Amino acid sequence: MSNFHRKRNLPPLAALPAFEAAARHQSFSRAAEELHLTHGAISRAVAQIEERLGIDLFVRRNRRVWLTPAGERLFKSVVTALDGLDGTVEEIHRHDSASPILSVSCEPSLAMRWLMPRLGAFREANPDLNIDLRLAGGPVDLLVEGCDLAIRRADFGIAEDYEVTRLWPEFAGPVCDPDCWEGILVRDLSNARWLHSRTRPDAWDIWKRASGSNASPASKQYFDHFFFTLQAAVNRLGTAIGPLPLVYDDLVAGRLVAPHGMAPTGYDYVLITLDRPGRDPRILRFFDWMMVEAKGIESGVVPQD
Repeated sequence: MSNFHRKRNLPPLAALPAFEAAARHQSFSRAAEELHLTHGAISRAVAQIEERLGIDLFVRRNRRVWLTPAGERLFKSVVTALDGLDGTVEEIHRHDSASPILSVSCEPSLAMRWLMPRLGAFREANPDLNIDLRLAGGPVDLLVEGCDLAIRRADFGIAEDYEVTRLWPEFAGPVCDPDCWEGILVRDLSNARWLHSRTRPDAWDIWKRASGSNASPASKQYFDHFFFTLQAAVNRLGTAIGPLPLVYDDLVAGRLVAPHGMAPTGYDYVLITLDRPGRDPRILRFFDWMMVEAKGIESGVVPQD
């Protein structure tokens, strides 16, 4: 490898991202923060390149740095090279449709309460395609995380360079144990302990606005994650706001009831991909299957047990 470098007269390639970040920020400290390295690691990487080239790339004075003319020229070339590599890697990811593995990033609650119970049927129908399921929520970087697609509740900004395909609108409403509703609560939501999630603190307020309800709780209880809130409702600890996909199976099985029906929350579940789903047969197959499985969810109709 060293002969290859000498023949092509290249600087240490592993040091180039550190140089590019330092040159872009005109700061070793900011480059270190961006790359999660120490200031010393950035300084050593730049020094390696300067030693190989035999010329200073930065002027260092009073803890400030700025590029020399040689540094400016190298910076432009490095940016072009790294952008080209990034584009090539993205193209590889976009068109690797021959892979037998489809990496899917999905919000944890949706994955555990709706997607995972159905994946066995998908595998039986598609034995040649394995789903690598990653549990994660919020913003996603498909290339960095090595995922083909992400399923998200679109309650955050999504970068414009992604393809966003609407899956279905979200409907939600109060859900609780059927015996509790009939007996303990006497069919009155104001008798209930309202269960809240710190990850969706406005769930009850959104439902009240959408449904026009003026109900208020008898008491409240808070959980760290939305999944725990829904499980607490199943376990008769109170009444939670249940989005239809996440409580669908519980409603069908009679573990929960939604006595006030479902109201639109104003949010959608979406599929996030690098390219249109139709460009990758694996993604299209998974997307079509999801849409069939979700039949009824998009209308907000409460299933009966």
